[in-house]
Amino acid sequence: MIELELLAPARDLECGKAAIDHGADAVYIGAERFGARAAVGNSVSDIGELCRYAHRFAAKVYVTVNTIIYDNELDDTSSLIEQLENVGVDAVLVQDMAVMGMVKKAARHASTQTDNRTPEKVRWLRDIGFRRVVLARELSISEIAEIHDKVPDVELEVFVHGALCVAYSGLCYASQYCFNRSANRGECAQFCRLKFDLSDSSGKVIERNRHLLSLKDMNQSANLERLVDAGATSFKIEGRLKDISYVKNVTAAYSRLLDDIVRRNNGKYRRASLGHCNHGFNPELSKSFNRGFTTYFADGRQSDMASMDTPKSIGEFVGTVKEIRGTSFNVAGVSSFANGDGICFINDNHELEGFRINRVEGNRLFPLKMPCNLHAGMKLYRNNDVVFERLLSKSGQIRKIPVAMFLTSTEDGFVLNAEIKGLCAASFVLKAEHQPALTSQRENIIRQLSKLGNTVYECSEIIVPDDFDYFIPSSILSEMRRSVIDKLERMSGSFPVNGNCLDESKVSSVPEYPDAVMYNISNSRSRTFYERKGKTSLKQAFELQRDTDVPIMQCRYCLRHALGFCMKNGGKKAQWHEPLYLSLPDGRRFRLEFDCRNCQMNIYK
Repeated sequence: MIELELLAPARDLECGKAAIDHGADAVYIGAERFGARAAVGNSVSDIGELCRYAHRFAAKVYVTVNTIIYDNELDDTSSLIEQLENVGVDAVLVQDMAVMGMVKKAARHASTQTDNRTPEKVRWLRDIGFRRVVLARELSISEIAEIHDKVPDVELEVFVHGALCVAYSGLCYASQYCFNRSANRGECAQFCRLKFDLSDSSGKVIERNRHLLSLKDMNQSANLERLVDAGATSFKIEGRLKDISYVKNVTAAYSRLLDDIVRRNNGKYRRASLGHCNHGFNPELSKSFNRGFTTYFADGRQSDMASMDTPKSIGEFVGTVKEIRGTSFNVAGVSSFANGDGICFINDNHELEGFRINRVEGNRLFPLKMPCNLHAGMKLYRNNDVVFERLLSKSGQIRKIPVAMFLTSTEDGFVLNAEIKGLCAASFVLKAEHQPALTSQRENIIRQLSKLGNTVYECSEIIVPDDFDYFIPSSILSEMRRSVIDKLERMSGSFPVNGNCLDESKVSSVPEYPDAVMYNISNSRSRTFYERKGKTSLKQAFELQRDTDVPIMQCRYCLRHALGFCMKNGGKKAQWHEPLYLSLPDGRRFRLEFDCRNCQMNIYK
């Protein structure tokens, strides 16, 4: 069977455990340093505890060490990875080639920060020792399928949900240039979420004060099976900065979808971890943080990618304003509301406004403070559902692993076998005298062996032979049950090492970039790595030199297309004079280049 993995984010230990409880097959988490989300680091001891928790369900823990590293940090990075491997992490996500050589026991995963969008790049990463490649978010389903067809012997991980970067990951230098905060160092200042003016070379303003580079959030829930068919095996939820409610809801939603795929394709797929979840709520993706949803480039270029009015969460659509009366208004729609709900709308100036509901009478809402820009016909969204949040907060440990038990007699006693289907089995042998039962013991045997209490296991079946007519005291049955479950616990938490050996003698052709700055070389070991591969014309990373004229952003997203002026796709003829410029309120200006041959928009400082 092909294993399908749902990969969920973990801001911290609590979120990581919640992800496992709600159906994740693996979680990814940042350590104290060197992760692409510098704001959310975790101690090695917490990561070790998460590994122990996850491994009980045969789930895995991946740690992000996916920034570029400076020379004075190499020893600390190596020490950190050794500590992480010692506490049992299953894989390390890597951007810097110097880091890859430090990973000895865990599997190596090529982070999306290594800019993975072609079969050639994926093949090269496989050849130099990566077990898995995290593909660029911008790829279509057909492009993913092509990569799988051409490089079938590497695991492909794809993003399926969450925030989108407007630039290709690993090639965005805007935050470093503008704010001295490097996205390749985990310190992105979200340049793409700012307000810009768009003007042409004559100074004509085309768009004023809008979030022109801010994208909606990805939602591939409707395309999940197509991604499976394309050859992806790991499905990644973005969100290491998100709270525990987001993790619970989104993980549960995609876990159910993967379970449905497994059921519909009986015998072809299986989940990559053990156990099933009985959630105390019905997951709804629109109720968690989102800027509106897009499938991005799943089926090619679409017109619904951008969220130009706001970079903030709008949540779920709940109806339109029907009538305003004094300090209240009523809503046309079928949604129900509760006191404390957060409601928002886009006003006539293309700005997001929000308010809290103070009182509800049917479909009439009484805001805490009546917004002055609200009028009849406006669309309303709910970005905080208090009833749903209450359900999520009550959702505790709900994941159980089915165990089958078999009790039989031997010549000098009894044996209890317990099996986790597809993983392992354990036995407990009891030497004891056979005492004939005066009455049937079947009910008591089943009752005693089923008492798995607060363990992660539940009995799926208990098999006792029809001719089993012996008496075993309840205390002995309990001892047998505890012993066999303890053995299962130890076995299911022990996994073989997944690491690969880096073969420095392997000859691989290094993928070419138009400018050597894009290799993001920030230390001597990385430089040596590329030189050994035959690459000699190298430059320092953008973070270490400011005189380069490479684009500070390379985007598949295109403003021409987003505004309806893409001539390749039947758009309107533009009434402007290129080049176009994006401008910040402080006067800084950025030139746009439309590379129509490659269907790409470049942004220059």
